[in-house]
Amino acid sequence: MTEEKMQVKPLNKKEQRHRFWSFFWRSYAIQASWNYEGQMNMGFLYGIAPTIDRLYPNAETDPEQMAKKKEAYKRHLALYNCTPQTSAFVLGLSSSMEEEYAKNPDEFNPESINAVKTSLMGPLSGVGDSFFQGTVRVLAFGLGLNFAKQGSILGPIIAMIISIIPSFLVTYYGGKFGYTAGNRFLKQLTAAGVMDRAMHLVTIVGLMVIGSMIASMIGITTPIHMGKTFKLQSTLDTIFPEMLPLAVTFFMYWLLKKKVNTSWIMLLCIVGGIVLSVLGIFA
Repeated sequence: MTEEKMQVKPLNKKEQRHRFWSFFWRSYAIQASWNYEGQMNMGFLYGIAPTIDRLYPNAETDPEQMAKKKEAYKRHLALYNCTPQTSAFVLGLSSSMEEEYAKNPDEFNPESINAVKTSLMGPLSGVGDSFFQGTVRVLAFGLGLNFAKQGSILGPIIAMIISIIPSFLVTYYGGKFGYTAGNRFLKQLTAAGVMDRAMHLVTIVGLMVIGSMIASMIGITTPIHMGKTFKLQSTLDTIFPEMLPLAVTFFMYWLLKKKVNTSWIMLLCIVGGIVLSVLGIFA
């Protein structure tokens, strides 16, 4: 890559504010294209697309920039699922990592971008869902209902205000902090030469998050038994808990690696699930 391509124009304060508002507004559209294969991946790509387009402005005429741009777009189509409000932080951090990769493609490992995203999904979803769904929403509509029961117009107004204010603050400042702190943090990692170790750690966390999602979201068990003493599911659980969900996940991953169309995979899941359930193999 030439020196001109490696340079990324720094943002002035006005451009930075525009970038923060972009993280803010686009994070609210992150569930607009929710799908079973990638969940919020298309919404996340929509959120980070302006950053990628800015980093590779000559993609239409420069084949190398076009290849990098396509690589970045494909990278952010990986599975993503996180609370929309806290996703602004991930958008900001991922944008700063994309900038670092564009500036130093030979020194920065682009795989670390998705590794960091994956490692943040679980913690930020746990905190975000508990705070916004389990606390703010209950408080907001609890107070709102009390006023509404008395016939006051303040009921829905108070509920909306209490819901909007923390959501606004977390989303806007989360995107801002993710972008600004991410830039400083990445410079320190690159200067100290510990990026590979950091990537190793976030990859481990990311794998733990994906593993927990498999165990909690794929409910496959088997009712096979012999008499009253032997139950296959209990035996499998003593050997390897959640073995069947993991095995099915690996099988689906193998099909994807073989370039099997996702529509066929979905059909296989539906038909296979019905047939195996009727045969008494899966519960």
